[in-house]
Amino acid sequence: MAILVTGGAGYIGSHTVLYLLEKGEEVIVFDNLQKGHRKAVMKDVPFYEGDLHDSSLLDTVFSKHNIEAAIHFAANSLVGESVKDPISYYRNNVSGSLNLVDRMVKNGVKKIVFSSTAAVYGEPENVPIQESDRTQPTNPYGETKLAIERLLHWADQAYGLKSVALRYFNAAGADPKGRIGEDHTPESHLIPIILEAALGKRPHVSVFGEDYATEDGTCVRDYIHVMDLADAHYRALEKLKSTNESSVYNLGNGKGFSVKQVIGTCRSVTGRTIEAVASPRRAGDPAILIASSQKARDELGWIPKYPNLNQIVEHAWNWHLNHPDGYADGGSDDGLK
Repeated sequence: MAILVTGGAGYIGSHTVLYLLEKGEEVIVFDNLQKGHRKAVMKDVPFYEGDLHDSSLLDTVFSKHNIEAAIHFAANSLVGESVKDPISYYRNNVSGSLNLVDRMVKNGVKKIVFSSTAAVYGEPENVPIQESDRTQPTNPYGETKLAIERLLHWADQAYGLKSVALRYFNAAGADPKGRIGEDHTPESHLIPIILEAALGKRPHVSVFGEDYATEDGTCVRDYIHVMDLADAHYRALEKLKSTNESSVYNLGNGKGFSVKQVIGTCRSVTGRTIEAVASPRRAGDPAILIASSQKARDELGWIPKYPNLNQIVEHAWNWHLNHPDGYADGGSDDGLK
């Protein structure tokens, strides 16, 4: 029995594919390569390049492979971009997911693990945030993810499609063995942006706001190692297999680090000078976002293996140092050997 991973060539998706393969799972990858990289996926993994709106291609995938479940990462995920072009986010994220669910139901596949986001909460009511807290997104990206969660809820009620939605915070780090890592264009995540400055690929790091109600005045976020996220997706899938019950979980370390703390850690790990420049606040940035992952610990047995920020940055730095241009190294477009 195989697992279909949509968006499996993206950052979190590719690390999850690697983790699943190491667990002995059969994996099928589906990705349109709009953001992902073919080189991030092992060569011998069945790979379908296509769009989730392509019902015929999805039916082909389901008919050719004995798929028992899907892990769904495929989505656009830039908050600012979603504000500027909400229609494209609803079309890609919601409509694409709707078609995936439709084809799963039609082809008798009844289990899905969904890559959701902490953005469904909007401005947090509590710190740390719990799964029972109000969901009121402040941007179209978060709204699309919440809409998909609601779709999965009703698909469970109507068709018996069981799902686990994983709401996670700031994914970071890279494969500890350095085989794959993070490569976005444009880059929007803090740690790789800082490491690009360490490599001389950008002149400085902008610190958006130094007057928040935090210890050093900068925003505090919960960073979680990408391989710990991969482990959580695997555990969520195992839970679906064993209990056949739908659920939702937060994923995070339960501890926050400020922007200045992250910059300081990157300076320490790289041993390089990294200039930080104070910039105005960005609209919609909450002061503190920290997850309570107690439910995932209790019900999934999930315990982050790499909770230390130094280790997260070390793994990311190893990747960036050896792949300063990401996957664009001039080699073949084929996947990992």
